[in-house]
Amino acid sequence: MKRLEFFKIAGTLAAGYIAGCTSEKRKTHLVTLSFDDGFRKSCEKIAEIYERFGLSACINVIATGHLPGFDPPGKYIAATERGDFGLWNELQARGHEIMPHSYRHANLAEMPFAEAQGLILKCLDVFAEELEGFDPAKAVFNFPYNASTPELEAWLPGVVMAFRTGFAAVNELPHPGMVKLLTTGYGPENCESHLDKHVELLLSRPSGWLVYNTHGLDDEGWGPIRSVYLERLLERLVQIETVQVVPAGRALLEAVGAIA
Repeated sequence: MKRLEFFKIAGTLAAGYIAGCTSEKRKTHLVTLSFDDGFRKSCEKIAEIYERFGLSACINVIATGHLPGFDPPGKYIAATERGDFGLWNELQARGHEIMPHSYRHANLAEMPFAEAQGLILKCLDVFAEELEGFDPAKAVFNFPYNASTPELEAWLPGVVMAFRTGFAAVNELPHPGMVKLLTTGYGPENCESHLDKHVELLLSRPSGWLVYNTHGLDDEGWGPIRSVYLERLLERLVQIETVQVVPAGRALLEAVGAIA
């Protein structure tokens, strides 16, 4: 991407956010597509598609996923290239949300509390060093496998703004003091039908917040969706008057008035 084009996109997204703040706060149905694992090809395409609609994507990345010594925990992560913090800083500058999704994608619910705690802190340390302007007090920690424990859930609010774990179809709307976001997802095959059902479930209710956990596009990741499907879904959602498509961190910050 040319430098001038890059800053035009960033400026357009920022202007859209400012212009839409007042109306967006009145939305009764929030949709967050929470993209995990940081697949380079997919994330570049996700950002491009979101930008066509003036939207910010919600991308959650493994702190060490780009390093040569990273040991992928399964074929769905091992099969494709992960992005690095050069890409994450670029996408953040273009208006997208980059959040932590573990230090090495271990199941934190299957290890002693102190070990899990240490991995979360190491993850946040990498983000603080590598991601421009990162502030854990404004971050959402996205549990690998959406697997948490009561001990970790009790400790994390003193470290980050909120965390995402499993499992529920629809959350309450964001509000002050909200620290636990529940998500759902489907895989390992294509998850479009499952996602469609949950969008309809959300829209059938008077209000709510769907935080849907997906991963890559087309052939990348566990439970992928097609690029063309994502484009059509966003095109549909932005035309529904009650709906706001928003990344998780931004939704929470808007709820407490931290974003004007």
